[in-house]
Amino acid sequence: MKKIGIIVREATENRIKDRLAATEALFIVKFSGLSSPDICGLRITLKASNASMFIVKNSIARRAFKELGFEALSVCVDGPSGIIFVKDDFAAVSKLLYNFAKDHEHLKFAAGLLNREKLLTQKDIEILAKLPSKDVLRGHVVCTLNAPIVGFVRVLSQSLRKIVYCIDQIKLKKEKLS
Repeated sequence: MKKIGIIVREATENRIKDRLAATEALFIVKFSGLSSPDICGLRITLKASNASMFIVKNSIARRAFKELGFEALSVCVDGPSGIIFVKDDFAAVSKLLYNFAKDHEHLKFAAGLLNREKLLTQKDIEILAKLPSKDVLRGHVVCTLNAPIVGFVRVLSQSLRKIVYCIDQIKLKKEKLS
């Protein structure tokens, strides 16, 4: 019969593995010195963005990351650390975390993982946070695709204006002659 502590550790490891399999990205943050209400506020904000913060013992997180083949992430877990699992829009969550870290200097980025394959450093996460949102980028693409059509319409309308101007000038000239 296993001890209760071992069962809890195994269940926690399995929970980390399951969450990692169901997420698009994850961030590891250090929150030493952050107050409990601030952590609760961060969790509520993350939940609204379809993300969640998971605080676990470092040894359990390291073991889970090593078993999954993410040794680089296991090195980043030391001291009070939280694992933020992102299900949908990782750029929006990185923006949210970046803005939260601006207001709370005790929150620091340790590392991140994108699409379960790309390891992100602190600089990468900051660059990701400074990118425009998906909607803004989509708007830029639509404007870029629409620009040649708008230019073509303007050229055609200029030609029509010149024709109308010429006809108007001919009309004015005939009126003066008569």
